[in-house]
Amino acid sequence: MAFNMVEKHSSAYSVTWGINDIIYTEKTPYQKLFIIETEEFGRALVLDDILQTTINDEFYYHEMIAHVPLFTHANPRRVLIIGGGDGGTAREVLKHKCVEQIDLVDIDERVIAVCRKYLPELACSFDNPKVNVLITDGVKYVKSQKNKYDVVIIDSTDPEPMGPAVQLYSSDFYQSVYRCLNDDGLFVAHTDSPCFSFGSDNFRDFWHRINAYFPLTKAYITCVPSYISGYWSFTLGSKRYDPIRDYRHDTSIKTRFYTSELHRACFVLPRFMQELIAKKPKE
Repeated sequence: MAFNMVEKHSSAYSVTWGINDIIYTEKTPYQKLFIIETEEFGRALVLDDILQTTINDEFYYHEMIAHVPLFTHANPRRVLIIGGGDGGTAREVLKHKCVEQIDLVDIDERVIAVCRKYLPELACSFDNPKVNVLITDGVKYVKSQKNKYDVVIIDSTDPEPMGPAVQLYSSDFYQSVYRCLNDDGLFVAHTDSPCFSFGSDNFRDFWHRINAYFPLTKAYITCVPSYISGYWSFTLGSKRYDPIRDYRHDTSIKTRFYTSELHRACFVLPRFMQELIAKKPKE
């Protein structure tokens, strides 16, 4: 018999999910972890009561966070993923044959283990020998690396004030990302929904923090049906390559959402997002 799960984002906004079954639950050292069967989107990963990814719409997010930076770089060979414990981003990065090594750093090994068992459609990437999983603090790891990676992808949980990912959105962290990249390196992070007051403030502040270190900063947008409002932002910081001018075409890579035409179009921001970027950040 189905029941509901309420995902609360603010005092004024929440989402109600129809749930057929709670498949697995665990309190890890870092967060509450659930695998559920939703009525609309199939099996899903939930962390700290926030839905992270679902079997039916995960490709919207994973393709856009992976292929936009990978197709922007001229020859990405070494890729770092911070977070990404469900495996979906690594799966998409592996489609690029030029990639020789993927280091995936996640602080919570239980997310990886549980996704291997219950979300194999995503976690299949962990079986590839190119994927090197490191269970450690992503902030500390990035700070210890210098001029090592061509592309860095921040595939973390949302920047909740008390959550495990909050430091992954700080100015100090973005400076560390800059230093760990090669001279022509670039990175991307998801930067919240711009459609609510808390999300638009985050988007604006994150863009300015990234722009303080990277000579080229570009925001892009996509839709993810299971995310808050469906409208989602990413911000790309690049040392050399312009994602609009320099991106590569490769029709041999099979995708369900990403296309070359969409690559260009996703950087066309609506006016309200342009105005957000033009505003000064809070800090």
